[in-house]
Amino acid sequence: MNALRDSRGPSARDVLLQDLRYTIRTLLKDRAFTLIAILILALGIGANIAVFSVVNTILLRPLPFPESHQLTWITANHGVGGLSAVTYNVASYEELRRHNQSFQEITSFMPFWGDSAFNMTGRGEPQHIQSVMVADNFFQTLGVQPVQGRDFLPAECVKGGPPAVLLTHAFWQQLGADPSIVGQTLTLNSRATTVVGVLPASFDFPSVFWPGLKTDVFIPGIMDDMRNWGNTVVMFGRLKPGISVVQAQAEANILFPQFRAAHPEWFEEYTADLSSLKDYVTGKLRRSLVVLWGAVALILLIVCVNLSNLLLARLASRGREFAMRMALGATRGRLVRQLLTESLVLSGAGGILGVGLALAVTTYLAHQGSIVLPLLSSLRVDGAALAWTLLITLAVGFLFGLAPGLILSRDNVQEALKHAGRGLSEGRKHDRMRSVMVVSEVALACVLLVGAGLLLRSFLRVLDVDLGFQPSHAAALTIDYDDGGNAVKRGAILQEILRQVKDLPGIESAGIADMLPLDRNRSWGLYAVGRDYPKDAENGAIVRIVTPGYLDALGIRLLSGRDFSWQDSSSSAPVVIINETAARSHWPGQNPLGRLALGMGKYPAQVIGVVSDVRVSNLEGSIGSEMYLPTTQAGPEGAELVVRSKLPPDVLTPTVVGTLRKLNPAQPATVFRPVQTLVDHSVSPRRFFVLLVAIFAALGLVLAALGIYGVISYSVSRQTQEIGVRMALGATPARVQLSVLARTLRLALLGVTIGCVASIAASKGIASLLFKTEPSDPGTFLAVLSLLLVVAGLAGYLPALRATRIDPMNALRCE
Repeated sequence: MNALRDSRGPSARDVLLQDLRYTIRTLLKDRAFTLIAILILALGIGANIAVFSVVNTILLRPLPFPESHQLTWITANHGVGGLSAVTYNVASYEELRRHNQSFQEITSFMPFWGDSAFNMTGRGEPQHIQSVMVADNFFQTLGVQPVQGRDFLPAECVKGGPPAVLLTHAFWQQLGADPSIVGQTLTLNSRATTVVGVLPASFDFPSVFWPGLKTDVFIPGIMDDMRNWGNTVVMFGRLKPGISVVQAQAEANILFPQFRAAHPEWFEEYTADLSSLKDYVTGKLRRSLVVLWGAVALILLIVCVNLSNLLLARLASRGREFAMRMALGATRGRLVRQLLTESLVLSGAGGILGVGLALAVTTYLAHQGSIVLPLLSSLRVDGAALAWTLLITLAVGFLFGLAPGLILSRDNVQEALKHAGRGLSEGRKHDRMRSVMVVSEVALACVLLVGAGLLLRSFLRVLDVDLGFQPSHAAALTIDYDDGGNAVKRGAILQEILRQVKDLPGIESAGIADMLPLDRNRSWGLYAVGRDYPKDAENGAIVRIVTPGYLDALGIRLLSGRDFSWQDSSSSAPVVIINETAARSHWPGQNPLGRLALGMGKYPAQVIGVVSDVRVSNLEGSIGSEMYLPTTQAGPEGAELVVRSKLPPDVLTPTVVGTLRKLNPAQPATVFRPVQTLVDHSVSPRRFFVLLVAIFAALGLVLAALGIYGVISYSVSRQTQEIGVRMALGATPARVQLSVLARTLRLALLGVTIGCVASIAASKGIASLLFKTEPSDPGTFLAVLSLLLVVAGLAGYLPALRATRIDPMNALRCE
C-alpha cells in the first residue's frame, strides 16, 4: 500500500498538512507582518460580526414568542396627539374582538403608565414600581406561560375581583427570588395584592413593546373601569393559521365603519392599520441598520485591499524563494495554493480574535440602558452570527489572497519573481497593481466618510433643535402623595411640598407635572369656543397637568399672559395655558388671551397664557397643539417633581427625599434624574448609528492612510538606486521630496474623485435618514476632500522624508 501511495504521490490531506506546516513556519518567521495582518483582520471581521449580530437581533431573528409571525399590531389613526391618537377606547376593542373572523385572539394593554404606577410598602423602604395593565388574554395571545404560579383568572379581571399581580423575573429577583412568593401579598398603594405568578426571564416586555420603560409587574386591566377613560388601549392579535395580514386588513376595513354606524356615541371615527408585530417593532430601524451593515461591509473591503497590498509587498521580497521552489519542481498551482493557505490561516486567526472582540462589543451594547432600541437587551453572538463569521472569514481569506495569486498565475512568473527586488520593469507592474488598490481604498474610505459626515451633520442639527425648554440644571423625581381624589386636598399637599422644597439650599425653582416632555404623553380635544371647524380638522392637543412654578423649573418660556397660581382652584373659573401652535391653529390672527376653550372638561376654560412650543415625543417630528391645566382643576396621572438647581442630582436627592418623607413617610425610595437624560434617550437611536458609522469611517481612513504609506514607502525602497542617481546628478532633496509627495497626492486625488462620484449615489440612499441636511451637502464633501488629502499628505510625508536622506554613494554601491 505504501508503495502504491508513493507511486501516486502524496494525498490531498498530506499536501494540505505540508502547506499548513510551511505556512505556520513562514508566518512565525515574519512576526511583525503576521501580527499586523491578524489585528487588521480582527478589527474588520469583529466589526462585521458585531453589526451582523445587531441586524440579526433586530431585523432577522423572529420575535421571542411561539409562531411570532402570526402576531399582528393594530394601530388606530385618528389625528395628531401623541398616544391618544393611536389608541382605542375599550368599546372598540371589545367589538373587534367579538366580531372579527381573522384572529385567534385579540388582546390589549394600556400604554399610559401613570395610571399603573404604584407605591409598594411593607417590604423595606417604600418603592415606586411600574406595572402594565393588560387584558385577560394578553399572555395567552403571546404564548407566554409563567414559570411559577399561573396566569390571571377571569374573576380577577372584572370590577370588584380580587387584586392580583404577576411579577417580572427581574422584579422577583429584586425581591430576593423567594421560591414561595406565589400566594404572598404585596401592598400596592395601601392595598393588599396577591402574587399569582412569576414570568419567565426570557419575557422582556419593554424590549419588544416599549424600549426604555422599566416594568416590574403586570396587573389585570379592568375594562369596566377603563370604559369611560377615552382612548386608553393599544391592540394586537394572533392571526388564524392561513390568514395573512392583508386579509385581516381587508376585514378591518369593513368592520370599523360598521362599528361606527352602530355606535354614534363614540367620540372618534376609528380605523385600523395592520402590520406584523415584527414590522411594528423594528420596521422604522430597517433603513438605518441596512446603512450600518453597508458601512461595515465597506470596512471589510478596505481590509481586504489593505492586506492584498501587504501580501504583494511580501511576495516581492520572497521572489527568490518562489523561484527556487519552481526550479525544484513546484508547480504554479502549488505556489498559488500555498499563498491562499497563508491568507486563509491569517483570516482564520483574525476571525477567532474578531469573535472575541464582537462578544465584548455585543455584551456591552446589550447592557446599555441609555440606548433605546427594541430587542437590544437580547443582543448576543449566536449560531447565525458564528455561521456568518465562518462565511466572511473564508471570503476575506480568498479575497485578499487573490492579488498575489494573480501575480503567480502569469506566464513569465518565474522570470519575474527571479528578478523581483532588483529590476524595475516587473516591479513597476506590481506597483501599478498596488497603486490601483490604494486608489480603491481611498475611494471606499471617501464613501464611508461622506456618509458618516452627512449623518453627523444631521445629528448635530437634531441636537440644535429648539426644545422649547431648558434641560440643563433641571432634574426630576417621582413623588407620591395621597389626596383621596380631592382637588382641594391635592392643592394643599402640593403647595406645601413645593414650599418646603424651594426653601432648601441650592433650589432655584420647583414645580410638579404629571408628565414630562419626551417621556409619557396623552392628548385631549381642544376647541375655540364660537369657532366652526371642518369635519376633518385636527383638534387633539397634548395635555399636561402642572402646578405653579413648573414652567419656570423646566425653563419653558412664557410668551404672553401669566403662569398658574394657587388661586386657580377647584372653586374658581377653569383656566388653561396653550402653546404657540395651538394659539395659531385655534385663534389665527387673534390674541387668544382671555378667550374660551373647550375640550378639557364640562365647562370652557379661559386662556391665561401662551408658552413656547415644546418637543413632545421626539426632536425631529412636527409640533402640534399643547395645553397645560392646573393640578387643582384636573386630575393628574402621577407626579414628577422638577427642580432647577446647579447642584448635582446625587447631592439633591438625600435632602429633597428627606423633606418629602417628613410630609409623607410612604414616599418611595427614588433618585433625581437629570432632565437631559430624556433628551439623550430621545436621540439615542440616531446617536448609536452615527457613532458606529463614524467609528467605521475613522477605521477606513486609518486603513487607507496605512495603504498609502505602504505603497509610497515600498516605492521609495525600490527606487533607492534611481533616487541615488538623481541626487548624484544634482537633484535637490526638496525636489526629490516633492516628487514623492506629488505621487502620493495623485493617488489620493484619483481615489477621492472616484469616491466622490460613488458618494453622490450612496448619499441618495441615506437621504431618508438625514435631518435638515441635503445628500449633496457641499460642506460635507469639501470637508471629506480636505481631510483625505491632508491624511494622504501625512502618509506620504515620512517616505518622502526618508527619500531625501538617501546617500547617493551608498545607493550606487547597493547593486
